[in-house]
Amino acid sequence: MPLAHIRPLSGYAVTVTRPSTARIALNRPLRRLFDYLIPDNLSVSPGQRVKVPFGRQILTGLVVETGVTPPGHVTLKPILDIHEPWPALPDTTFHLLSWASDYYQHPLGECLFTALPPALRKGRPSQRKQEEHWVASDASAAELPSNAHRQKQLLNTLQASPGLSTSELVQAGFTRSQLRALQDKALIHQADATTPAQTHSPTAAPPPKLSGAQTTAAEALPSSTNRFQAALLYGITGSGKTELYLHFLKQKLQEDQQALILVPEINLTPQTLARFRQYFGSRIVAWHSALSDGERLDTWLRIRNGEPVILIGTRSAVLLPFTNLRSIIVDEEHDSSYKQGDGFRYSARDVAVYRAHLNCCPVILGSATPSLESWHNAQQGKYSLIRLEQRAGKAKPPEVALLDIRSRPLEAGLSRPTLSAIRETLNRGEQALVFVNRRGFAPIMMCFDCGHMEECPRCDTRLTYHRRDRAMRCHHCDFQKAASNHCPKCQSDNFKPVGQGTERTEDVLAEHFPETPVVRVDRDSTQRKGSIQSILEKVNSGAPCILVGTQMLAKGHDFPNVTLVAVVNADGGLFSVDFRAPEQMLQTLLQVSGRAGRGAKPGKVLIQTCHSDHPLLRSLCHGNYAQLAEQLLADRKAGDLPPYRAMTVLRAESDTMQGSLQLLDSIKPMMAVEGIETWGPLPAVIARKADRHRAQLIVFSNNRKRLNRLLSRLCQHLDQSKLPANTKWIIDVDPQETG
Repeated sequence: MPLAHIRPLSGYAVTVTRPSTARIALNRPLRRLFDYLIPDNLSVSPGQRVKVPFGRQILTGLVVETGVTPPGHVTLKPILDIHEPWPALPDTTFHLLSWASDYYQHPLGECLFTALPPALRKGRPSQRKQEEHWVASDASAAELPSNAHRQKQLLNTLQASPGLSTSELVQAGFTRSQLRALQDKALIHQADATTPAQTHSPTAAPPPKLSGAQTTAAEALPSSTNRFQAALLYGITGSGKTELYLHFLKQKLQEDQQALILVPEINLTPQTLARFRQYFGSRIVAWHSALSDGERLDTWLRIRNGEPVILIGTRSAVLLPFTNLRSIIVDEEHDSSYKQGDGFRYSARDVAVYRAHLNCCPVILGSATPSLESWHNAQQGKYSLIRLEQRAGKAKPPEVALLDIRSRPLEAGLSRPTLSAIRETLNRGEQALVFVNRRGFAPIMMCFDCGHMEECPRCDTRLTYHRRDRAMRCHHCDFQKAASNHCPKCQSDNFKPVGQGTERTEDVLAEHFPETPVVRVDRDSTQRKGSIQSILEKVNSGAPCILVGTQMLAKGHDFPNVTLVAVVNADGGLFSVDFRAPEQMLQTLLQVSGRAGRGAKPGKVLIQTCHSDHPLLRSLCHGNYAQLAEQLLADRKAGDLPPYRAMTVLRAESDTMQGSLQLLDSIKPMMAVEGIETWGPLPAVIARKADRHRAQLIVFSNNRKRLNRLLSRLCQHLDQSKLPANTKWIIDVDPQETG
């Protein structure tokens, strides 16, 4: 009989021993935790992975707390086993994720599991696999075909650094197929017991030499890695912010400490890795979604075990279980890809700042076009502002000119002056970049007889024509179908593409410049692993070429021989319903303009527009983002918009628009609290997406804590409410999109 059920004898004090219990988080979209008994033979602690029964399943859970008192008259199931005797999430990481769960109003279980690699989420063992290590044979690279450039580079790398592992080489941008190809040719072989692997890297280079302006900026960076300090590094494009990051880590980070460098794009990672490996060798590791489950587990274990790594990663890297994190750098801090767009909608930039506060370490936010939130924080003294307004070396900022295209004939969006400027650039042996912020061949297919336009059957948007694949695709729900030469409504053959995308611009440029390579860079052309590396190698060779691409080209790339940037259509953000659109448009234009003239040759930027008299575009020509930021902040303040007020969007999705609006209408009275203002509910800009009808309620408050408390009560209410079938609600705190 359990001790808790023994009746005490009269006159005697009896100690009643209750079984030990633990509160467990599961990787489920449930805003609750689950209590389990701790068997006597197990010892568990917060952050630990455990096996628990859940219905008919055996799931992996994370211990949130122990010694809890479960509700009375409830029979608890026991924890079955522990995965490892140590906590997967150390205290600081656990605190960070608990804060993020409260702040972003997302279930704690899903937040905690985001910090685990896929293998551990699935309950697999936390063991590092035996890695293959490679050494070069005595054969020469001359035995390789002349066009095997990557294989030659791989062989040279192994000759310089014998014993590198497969994962280290993959993170450096090579592929397993390239390794197998060299192995088949007997140019490399695996290290074995008779030839032990040497896991050393080339001798790390000394800190990069800084210019006078860079030295002044470096002196203003945080002076210690042992206290919290947030610094906003405002450095114009080409000013050498990466050199400052390298110099800071070389000078301040000790050999046994960890550092985190966040970058916005996977495609930036290989070139950033290569640059940092010159100075830190094998301490540099990567974290992004293109890695295999095994590679991510290996990197995760190195971080959790406290190895002195410098991690370069995309958004989710900020959530990993560092144990000795002493510096955080957020490159291109303004980039919208730092904000998760679905599920756990956190901002990696803002979480990085809070993480630095928890770890008592510095965080550096770097950008040529800082977000208005960060600029405002610098104005308020929350961040120190460090200016770097001179380009590195002899490079000068490019000349920016507006090209009014009203009444001008256009060919795939390109005007004759723009084509002439491209021709002059190529004739000088230089490279040109054409920025088109739409992928595909054309955004619309329209019948010029009946006016029919191909629309997505699942979304309130039109299908984009991709001529390479002869496909019509929706870029919102991924619906696609085969393209037709005839109008599906009237069968006319006068069914033509309208507007321009990267594919169409690529074709027109190839017709005008048949002797010059035209290189397209967008999501479609860089899907294959290693494709972005081969594209960058082609451009960095310096040979004349024309780059055509989307925003992927605007982010952090350094092309020394690009001297001309042409922007096909700059007007998209001028009249948008989203109040953030002007900021994002200016950031994109300045970032893409910054690709011109980064070497010794002067650069020029041509911005095609139908609104050359618009004050924002005219201010852009002077290239002073600080003045533009002040102007935009004044507009935000006048409108009482973020960052001057906290903002949250409540979204509803249903099979009908009426269902979505009814749910938000029922919520709105709960928001009638002093200090809270609501707009809506209204249909979203794209009201139907993937056959779901979307509406939203926008909430503002001058008191962020009050708003978060209100949102927490709202979530509890909605969780306990019985909602109509197929109706879903979402809370987006600090949204980057209001459409």
